[in-house]
Amino acid sequence: MELRGTTIIAVKGENGSAVAGDGQVSLGEHIAIKHSAKKVRRIYKDRVVIGFAGSTADAFTLFERFESKLESYSGNLIRSAVELAKDWRTDKYLRRLEAMLLACDGSNVLMISGSGDVIEPDDGVAAIGSGGPYALAAARALQQETDLSAEEIARKALLIASTICVHTNDHITVETIAKSPETHTGPTLL
Repeated sequence: MELRGTTIIAVKGENGSAVAGDGQVSLGEHIAIKHSAKKVRRIYKDRVVIGFAGSTADAFTLFERFESKLESYSGNLIRSAVELAKDWRTDKYLRRLEAMLLACDGSNVLMISGSGDVIEPDDGVAAIGSGGPYALAAARALQQETDLSAEEIARKALLIASTICVHTNDHITVETIAKSPETHTGPTLL
């Protein structure tokens, strides 16, 4: 049976980022097996927020690997995501995992997949899961037409997706993370 029923959205704003996820888990034709699953979590000393779509057991395996990469690379989100994606794509065991991740650290929003993709969206908005396209469209419209915070956009976009996608509900978990202050003081070389 196919396990379905996740929508995760990440939104980067001026002061930080927010990741929101619904709580519905579906199994085959049974839409509401669980209403209050938590698919958004903080990892790496609460400095990174991640959300997952796909198999729960697979996602937890990836959470552990990702946190290990963050430890290895001193919390560098982009480097850790690239290394995770490389392992995920090439490791015989990991290749079979069926999940996708969204990760943010306040300054970056990344979508990470098992095919080796690490994507940083141009507009700072990414969504995955059954209702991902609906949440993404709603968030982009809200981002362009309102002055709402990243948290408010993520929450409202997920609520809109829950009215369209039967595999998404309105039991929403939102985690926010503030943008880290810049520590670089010299000129940026390109």
